Amino acid sequence: MTIICIVAVALSLTTPAVVPASPAQLAAPYVPCPAVKPPVAPPRAPSPPPVGPADLAVGGESLATAGLSIPAAAPRAPAVTATSWLVADLDSGAVLGGCGPHERRTPASVQKMLLAAALMPHLDPTQVVEVTRADLQDLDPASSVMGVVPGGRYSIKSLWLGLLLKSGNDAANVLARVGGGTAGRQGGVQAMNDEAHRLGANQTHAATPSGLDGPGQYTSAYDLALIARATYARADFRRYVATRVAEIPAEPGRPGFSITHDNTLLDRYPGTLGGKTGFTDLARQTYVGVAERNGRRLAVTLLGAETAPLGSLGEAAALLNWGFALSPDASVGRLVGPDEKKPDRPVAQVKTDPHDPARTGRSMSWIAILGPGAVGTLAVLLLAGPVRRRAARAAAKPSSG
Repeated sequence: MTIICIVAVALSLTTPAVVPASPAQLAAPYVPCPAVKPPVAPPRAPSPPPVGPADLAVGGESLATAGLSIPAAAPRAPAVTATSWLVADLDSGAVLGGCGPHERRTPASVQKMLLAAALMPHLDPTQVVEVTRADLQDLDPASSVMGVVPGGRYSIKSLWLGLLLKSGNDAANVLARVGGGTAGRQGGVQAMNDEAHRLGANQTHAATPSGLDGPGQYTSAYDLALIARATYARADFRRYVATRVAEIPAEPGRPGFSITHDNTLLDRYPGTLGGKTGFTDLARQTYVGVAERNGRRLAVTLLGAETAPLGSLGEAAALLNWGFALSPDASVGRLVGPDEKKPDRPVAQVKTDPHDPARTGRSMSWIAILGPGAVGTLAVLLLAGPVRRRAARAAAKPSSG
């Protein structure tokens, strides 16, 4: 036993150590984000919980910053009021740049995209469902709604259009209830959180299906890009979100009505494939959008923007222009897909220099202490174990004759 212990000690001194990385090791150098001071200071918001070092490193170490991350040779990023943002290539997954990409922020109605990612694969668009009073009783009349009424019957397709075109909080509640099965609306919210976990959206937690403020409800610019990539992979979502005007059919005793898309970039920014806006007093303005130019589809996500001077849509357009101006191979990281294996904890390996006399001397010191003969004896003992085990297995194996 003494000899085996000595071998273990000797091996530990000659093998490079692997130690957990500290936040300081993971964090990229801090560069302030180009910012515009809004004419009116936003109200103070509670500080979100900090992001752990493992989550900060997802997508690349250059993204592990609360500041700016852009390619070294890139032109200066536009100054915006958004407190965090990200531009990514939707097809390759390359992250072109970002500001505090993993920082937790309040989402507002862009959280509805997570509802679509979670439930659109599971709900039949032709199914007709009846709206209940409970679907509407907790909604502020001044909040954005599609216009459904208690007792009204609407197709799932119409509800998706109301959700994405008019940011209907009423449609969100109905879809979450139907998609949540026996657990009702809360089951739909749980499905959103399950989907966030599946996508690797580690800073995202849903408390409401609509994105109206709720306890502990957060997301990040990076997570929103993951969610956008999942939703834009679906032809039905792309069709819904690019619709300008939708007609909601009449039913007995109730007239039909029209809903118009509230994302004006569809008609003002060339190549826009659709997007989702959001606003609450706590979240400020938020936005997720996708545009295509010369065969490239770029997604832009931003959180915490102010109405002036550009507003979330103007800032999104400026960031898209900046992204399209970059070389197609420029990146600072990547969107990690749900099928990619990620380590539970990032590790930093202590590299050894074979020419470092101090390390070489320490590794060889046990040979000097034990002597060549002892080292040979140790090698025999180490090899003897596997030989004995193979012999035992051969003796125990039944005869095939």
